[in-house]
Amino acid sequence: MPIFEFLCRDCSKPFETLVQGSQIARCPACQSTNLEQQLSVFAVGRGGSAASTSSPGACGSCGDPRGPGACSLD
Repeated sequence: MPIFEFLCRDCSKPFETLVQGSQIARCPACQSTNLEQQLSVFAVGRGGSAASTSSPGACGSCGDPRGPGACSLD
């Protein structure tokens, strides 16, 4: 089951949710279906010493390549 990231166009709340089949996603804050699907970013873990010396991955909130905490999103 894919996890999708959305931004509610009515209350501006960002959230992620599982979407199954023809199910329609709803904002957990206001129950709106007026949503904008966001670009999802995923991380791939690496084992060994290379993981400790590599640069951080993209921010999980916005995909900023500078890494987690580099953007202004919560």
